[in-house]
Amino acid sequence: MKNFRFTALAQTLDRQVPPVNYPADKISDYFGSMVFNNETMMEYLTKEAFRSLQQTISSGARIERRIADQVASAMKAWALRHGATHYTHWFHPLTGSTAEKHDAFINPLPSGKAIEEFSGSSLIQQEPDASSFPSGGIRSTFEARGYTAWDPTSPAFIMEHTLCIPTIFVSYTGESLDYKTPLLKSMDALDKAAVKVCQLFDKNITKVYPTLGWEQEYFLVDSALYAARPDLVLAGRTVFGHSSAKDQQLHDHYFGTIHSRARAFMRDLEIESHKLGIPLKTRHNEVAPSQFECAPVYEEVNVAVDHNQLLMHLLDKVSRKHHFKVLLHEKPYDGVNGSGKHNNWSMATNTGENLLSPGKTPQENLRFMAVLTIILKAVHEYEELLRGSIASASNDLRLGGNEAPPAIMSAFIGEQLTKALDEFENLPARKNLGNGNGKSVYLSIPKIPEILRDNTDRNRTSPFAFTGNKFEFRAVGGSANTAKPMVALNTIVAEIFDRFYAGVQEQLKAGLKKEDAVFEMTKKYIRESKNIRFEGNSYSDEWKEEARKRGLSNHASTPEATKAYVSEKVIELFEKHAVFTRRELMARYEIKLDKYVRKLQIESRLVGDLSVNHIIPTAIKYQNTLIDNAKGLKEVLDQKSFVKLSRNQLQNIKEISEHIAEIRQFVEEMTEERRIANRLESAEEKADAYCNKVKPYFDKIRYHVDKLEMLVDDQLWPLPKYRELLFIK
Repeated sequence: MKNFRFTALAQTLDRQVPPVNYPADKISDYFGSMVFNNETMMEYLTKEAFRSLQQTISSGARIERRIADQVASAMKAWALRHGATHYTHWFHPLTGSTAEKHDAFINPLPSGKAIEEFSGSSLIQQEPDASSFPSGGIRSTFEARGYTAWDPTSPAFIMEHTLCIPTIFVSYTGESLDYKTPLLKSMDALDKAAVKVCQLFDKNITKVYPTLGWEQEYFLVDSALYAARPDLVLAGRTVFGHSSAKDQQLHDHYFGTIHSRARAFMRDLEIESHKLGIPLKTRHNEVAPSQFECAPVYEEVNVAVDHNQLLMHLLDKVSRKHHFKVLLHEKPYDGVNGSGKHNNWSMATNTGENLLSPGKTPQENLRFMAVLTIILKAVHEYEELLRGSIASASNDLRLGGNEAPPAIMSAFIGEQLTKALDEFENLPARKNLGNGNGKSVYLSIPKIPEILRDNTDRNRTSPFAFTGNKFEFRAVGGSANTAKPMVALNTIVAEIFDRFYAGVQEQLKAGLKKEDAVFEMTKKYIRESKNIRFEGNSYSDEWKEEARKRGLSNHASTPEATKAYVSEKVIELFEKHAVFTRRELMARYEIKLDKYVRKLQIESRLVGDLSVNHIIPTAIKYQNTLIDNAKGLKEVLDQKSFVKLSRNQLQNIKEISEHIAEIRQFVEEMTEERRIANRLESAEEKADAYCNKVKPYFDKIRYHVDKLEMLVDDQLWPLPKYRELLFIK
């Protein structure tokens, strides 16, 4: 029988690096060439239409129908010029990926000819069939109506001869069925709340918007080896596989020279990304073999999220040309680093300032300290929600090991900044800081810029780390739609901005000066958020015990973590800021649990199928060879020599039999537990059963399969091994 593993290995040796054809001499010549950006708008729109659209983008003003018709006509002309034949409303349903339904521009004429048409109504709204998208019970499956509506804040683009128009997606009754709608609402909530606080310092600040610079980690595996691993194809990860003698122990892959095949892939990826306006800037090898990272310049959160979804599509598309498969699963290989999506989050203003960058004046430093402590207070108060926002079956496997942050949410700000906060907290009341002439000064406030210039370190074990002028949310999973954690983060920070402002107003009514009120509120929040700050090793058992004493949660599994979404505290938060309704939150909770169950259900079936149909027959075949060999030895050797020379073979036969028996028993028990779980009606009960009754068998079965991998003849083993999967040839 042909061994597909060796056929796949042979194919990898024949790979040729395809040439990379740059569209122009410089990246700047073609960057954004497939995007309906400001430069393109100015070329195709009238001045009136351009100004009106810019007003809509900046302030959310409603766009007039005649202006929409002009924009649609301009988009069509531009798209046709670039070879587009279709248009689509491009949106983010709750599947976690993107969705699109293509319509041709052509409209037939009575003469038998056709013309290209695209109206303002087609631009603004469409009605796709939504029956098969997750809704969490918001709508019945036989009710197919849903609406997509144009999001003008994220520019349209052309991909594969199709004009793609970023949109939101809502149900017939108005509930959001996507990730973008709540993201836009959370940005609006943050803007309103932050502006009020910022105007305590600078009346010129009239808009605050969150920014995001994501770092996308991924693995590359040869497409032939990928196809020979059913678990990679169906689950995105290896459910079996003994560790390679060499993997990441030497850390020689990290920042190493990029393999020629991988480098050619990256060049093509960057070309396609730059055409679509994705500002990819950084690429490098990650720690694990065949693991890489790319990162763009930061952008407004809404656009950054769209660009990350586009990038994940491009990773898959471009990798096929190079005979690779990109693995975005958070833990495709056991025992080596998993893949995250580090979200570098901050806030910018209409005046061009970063609210997490300390200024040059004492007043700007006070604002920095206030904003910093507002964020720390938000993370402390809603740490369970942040954990729930990054929960998934795949990310559960990654969190807590191999440089991934743990499930306990904490914030790292560095030793020197911690010292600065402690000093600030212990400052006397500002009325005691006068300079003798009746004017308040900031003589004792720490000089933050000097502290951050050279002393802001990084903590790779922290899930939420301050890194100079931003917070890095490191716990987000590599395959996640990054809108989920951003919605949570935007909203909780908006809530604490609101509370901070209300506290300042109360202090003003009590007779304090504005600066004194801000000063006192900042000190208050420093004290109240202390428990979320941790500067040590977040992997340690000591931290787990310390976190418990501090009252921090430690939800290791998705069923535990997602309960935060339906707590009264969180429902009240999201309803107050008009980000989610109670019904929408309950729906998302149901969807999260259902997706978790389905993921584990697929993996359970894979574990059983591979064990029974691939591993056990191979082990028995090799065992029979050993048995035949032992019989032959017994026929030609005397008893004493036979006992001496066949000892190892007999031991191998015994061990193989034991492992086969254990695998059979565990597969049967796992299958029965799965049947029991499938009969449960409650989504919570089913998720708990899969988590606590079915999933534990994965590691039990894997242990024995991996032992067989080291016992069975290498020529017979059916699945590509880690030493073959992890190293590009």
